[in-house]
Amino acid sequence: MKKNILLIGAGRFGKHMAMQLNQLGHQVMAVDTDEERINEIVPLVTNAQIGDSTNPDFLRCLGIGNYDVCMVTISDSFQNSLETTSLLKELGAKYVVARAERDVQEKFLLRNGADAVVYPEKQEARWAAIRYTADHILDFIELDESNAILEVEVPEMWLGKSVGELNVRKKYGVNIMAIKQNNRINVNITPEIVLTDNITLLVLGDFKTLKKCFRV
Repeated sequence: MKKNILLIGAGRFGKHMAMQLNQLGHQVMAVDTDEERINEIVPLVTNAQIGDSTNPDFLRCLGIGNYDVCMVTISDSFQNSLETTSLLKELGAKYVVARAERDVQEKFLLRNGADAVVYPEKQEARWAAIRYTADHILDFIELDESNAILEVEVPEMWLGKSVGELNVRKKYGVNIMAIKQNNRINVNITPEIVLTDNITLLVLGDFKTLKKCFRV
């Protein structure tokens, strides 16, 4: 479903976010105080304006209540990010996502109006640490502080056995969400499916359990 997005902050992270939102077909209004940044991001968004997001009058002119999601991706001033997040909520923003660079920033943003916080450096560091120290882990999606989805090679001791025979939910406490083969994903997991070495598994579970089960 296409959404109307307000993207405040057109720095490096904001620009990458605009690229992804554009590819997904969303309508994006980008805002930044820097004219050069706005000029660079214009081809990636539906509309763009130069303005100060800590100015309540400027934000009101944008019609905050009309956006499905407001993203605060300011990178050069946490004070401005915090003020902007708080103002967006005061002005009726439906859902505010803010970028943090440190744990303490995440806590302040959540206390001052953010519905969710993106912490790209922390998330990328965790993924890189997992990916490049465990060859059998092919992808990692962190759902929250406790739960994650892993794309993993089939453990050697599972090869040749069926999903029903393994009963991984009961024995290991994880769930096989899908099977990936030849870049195609099958989410219709039946007990009769036999696991082979030419497929990978998408498994969901508590991160501690996943670590133990798949030697992360």
